[in-house]
Formats: sequence, structure tokens, C-alpha cells
Amino acid sequence: MQNVNLISAVGTPLNADETVHLESLERLLSMQWDAGIDGVLVAGTMGLLQLLRDETYTSLIEHSVRLCNGNGELLIGVGDAGFARTADRIRYVNRFSVDGVVAVTPYLVRFRQEELLDYYRALADISKAPLFLYDLPSFTGVKLDVGTVVELSTHSNIAGIKCSGDLNDALELIGSVDPSFRVIVAKADQVDALCAQGVVNHLDGVFSLAPEWTREIAIAAECGDWIAAATAQRLLNGLLGLLHEYGVFPAYNELMHVRNVPGLFAPKPFHLLDEAKRQALLNNSLSNALKQSSRRGRPVDGVHIGDGRASAAADGKQSRSKKKTQAI
Repeated sequence: MQNVNLISAVGTPLNADETVHLESLERLLSMQWDAGIDGVLVAGTMGLLQLLRDETYTSLIEHSVRLCNGNGELLIGVGDAGFARTADRIRYVNRFSVDGVVAVTPYLVRFRQEELLDYYRALADISKAPLFLYDLPSFTGVKLDVGTVVELSTHSNIAGIKCSGDLNDALELIGSVDPSFRVIVAKADQVDALCAQGVVNHLDGVFSLAPEWTREIAIAAECGDWIAAATAQRLLNGLLGLLHEYGVFPAYNELMHVRNVPGLFAPKPFHLLDEAKRQALLNNSLSNALKQSSRRGRPVDGVHIGDGRASAAADGKQSRSKKKTQAI
């Protein structure tokens, strides 16, 4: 099959005063590149863009551009409640060379589809970088219809969409738009099955916690080793289960510390895990397995790809040329 493209939506590590924790940000991004992840989304939903002070957001973007330079694709979240605030974020990001900006549908006010057409076209006209749509109706209450996305896909500066809504809509889009328009699916629990269907663009927040496990799925899929892909997928699904059981952001916060990535990933008004829940999470076998994943090139115990093809696929993946991202 085609090369599988993996994008990690990364959390935003903060200091106690909710400024950017720079050491943690560098470790988090390096962890993605070391595992062979192709790109990152900074300041997306996992990065809690809407909870950040403006000065924290601008600092996050500035340092992410510097730290990602030459390592992989860099997408920046810019979506806010309405046009003026989102446009201001895009104008700030225009100062840098990035691979794309990602704009969730406006929320609070539920605009009609024809208004969303105007909204995204106007943002695309402002943006220096290619604009990616972001469909997340479970959070925003606003759904991008398939027909709306197909129409927007013809704009010269609208490059793709992150689909976090109905999977059937995403699959319909893949068959309805020009192949150059990237339909990036956020279904972390089905990466192996979607790869088997030929879906090659994947993005999710859980990838950033266990990029090595996610790469194992992609390597196996590229080799056609679906048993190994399913084995790695079960690990990732177990991790997703922990996030939902203990709360996505409080659990993400603790598990990042397991990976020696410090900082606060669940700012106010999130409640962090109490000591009993924290210990229960840390004593889980998957938490212990995450510790084993920190050394580059070491597969997780129990995840093996059968006939030597995996190493060749991994070497090929690491040697692919990466887009440059650098400050102007």
C-alpha cells in the first residue's frame, strides 16, 4: 500500500503560571520525530488552544516553529469562536513558514453551511499557509456537510480536512474530492482497519503519547502484515481506554510524566487525578509499557513484525525527505 502518513496532535506543556514549558515542549516534539512520526499538530484540540492566554499561544507557535525546523510537517491550530479571532491568529502565524493552519468550525453560534463556505474561503484568502478544515461536531455543535467540504476543496489555498466526525462522511469525501485534497482521519482506534481500506492520512492526540506504537501499526500496514498491525492497534486501543476511564487530559498529564515529559497538560479548571487514581493508572501494565517505549528503535514487548520487512520499512520511512519549517 501507499506510505502511511501519521500526524500527532500534541498537548501543550505548561509551567505553573501557564506559560509554555520549553524543556517539555522540546522533549515532546523530539519524541515524535524519534519515533518516525511524519508531522505534528500544535495548538489543536489536544493542545487546548482555546484555554491558552494569547501570549502563551504566540510563544507556543514561535518555539514550535523553531523546534520543528526540518524534522517534519508542522500544522498550527488557529480555529476560534468566530471569524475575527481566527483571522487574527492566522495573521500571527503568517509571520512564520509552516505547512498548514487548521481551523475548527466556529462554535457558540451555529452558522449555516452557506455561511461556513464564506467563512473558510475568507480565511483561506488571508492565510499564507495552506488552510485545513477541521470537522469536530461533538465539540463545536457544528457539522461540515460533505457537499460543503467538496465545494471548499476547489479553493486554491484549502488543502485538506481533519475529520473527527462521522467516519462514513470521511470515507465518502475520500472518494469525492481530488486526490490532492488531503482527507486526514482521526479514528485512532481503527488505524489498522482503515489502512487496510487504503486510508493513509491519520491524526490523533493519543499518537503523541505513544508514537512508537502508532508507527508499529503503520510499518506493519505498509508491509501487509495485518496480524502485527492488529497487535499494535490493541495496545493503542488499550491506551485510549485508559484516557477515557481516567479523563482524557488528567490521564494524558500523568502519562506524559511517565514518558519523562514534564509540565502541566491539564490547566485550570481541570482537576488532576487524586493520589488513589494516579497510583491505579501508573500501576496499569500499559503505563509500564510506555516506559519501555522511550528508547529509540526498541519495539514494545510483545509487538513483533514478522519477516524482516518491518526494519526495511522503518529505514525507508526515516529516510524520506521532510518539509522544512523555519521562522521568517
